[in-house]
Amino acid sequence: MRVMIVDDSGTMRTIQRRCLEKLGVTSIVEAPDGQVALDIFEKSTIDIVLTDWNMPVMDGLTLLKEIRSRNKDVPIIMLTTLACKANVVSALAAGVSDYLIKPFTPDVLLEKLDKWVSTRV
Repeated sequence: MRVMIVDDSGTMRTIQRRCLEKLGVTSIVEAPDGQVALDIFEKSTIDIVLTDWNMPVMDGLTLLKEIRSRNKDVPIIMLTTLACKANVVSALAAGVSDYLIKPFTPDVLLEKLDKWVSTRV
């Protein structure tokens, strides 16, 4: 399984990477914003996307819409500290697969991953 982490915070990407590695996920790519993530997505095979909502250059909602215009099936989990209803409604309308509120534990992440892709080797 190949996971793409999209977050403008290097610290948050490191935390997410370590969390994934604790779960046995070793194929991980990172992007600091939605535009870089979209470039990676177009050139690579990505099995699931974990994206932050608020980022410069291209935010998570725009990235979600861009990926959905190219691929309707890849799971996309939005990670955010903001769980406002309007954001959730916008993301659902754009085709988000799931939501995770930061901070989260490895167990909660595993639950979400298992819902969308197989994490078992």
